[in-house]
Amino acid sequence: MKNISAHYNFTWLAVGLVLLLFVGALVDHLPGNLAPLIVQAATVAALLIGTFSLQGNRSRFIVSILFTAVVSLLVAGSMALENAGFSYAHLLIMLCFFGWVTWQVTQKTLFTGAIDSNKIVGTICIYILLGLIWAMLYLFIAEIMPGAFNGLPQAPWLDNFANAVYFSFVTITTLGYGDISPALPLPRFLVYMEAIVGVFYMAILVASLIGIRISDREAVHK
Repeated sequence: MKNISAHYNFTWLAVGLVLLLFVGALVDHLPGNLAPLIVQAATVAALLIGTFSLQGNRSRFIVSILFTAVVSLLVAGSMALENAGFSYAHLLIMLCFFGWVTWQVTQKTLFTGAIDSNKIVGTICIYILLGLIWAMLYLFIAEIMPGAFNGLPQAPWLDNFANAVYFSFVTITTLGYGDISPALPLPRFLVYMEAIVGVFYMAILVASLIGIRISDREAVHK
């Protein structure tokens, strides 16, 4: 069972991340205060799935559990006290977790063993995680710098979650629709850095991994 879950761990992670993105988009259509609660629950669920995907290593598993526990406490605290400080802490912990998982997945994808279908899915997870990392950065900037983005209303980060994620993935894929745009120098820096990372990731990393896998298959058949 452990080998099966390890073989499909990045698939589980991809499902969890896509589910988080879907929930973030779906809750925008819900009325009242229900949407922020669902987003918070979805972030905790995404952390739990991320924890499960890294369970092959004891230290990684323990760190993931700690991240999840801290975020859960922050969610409970923010619900009880509605304190802005909890929101900032929640964002920072999420940012650290996504960054840490990205690093762990990168190590397990690029620096261990042959390339297989699970590792190809892992490269997709890295791409989604990069988009989420920048979305967290945009939300944090929007919280501390009012008017940092045109088209992004000044509101609690939970209300802006779907918009920030949308803007992040529009940027990382270089679509650039223009309905949301940076208005200050620091957000502009983050935006063009994300575009650069997205272009080079797709052009170099994914292409290289697929090329390596094709070469491995050809070597097996010779």
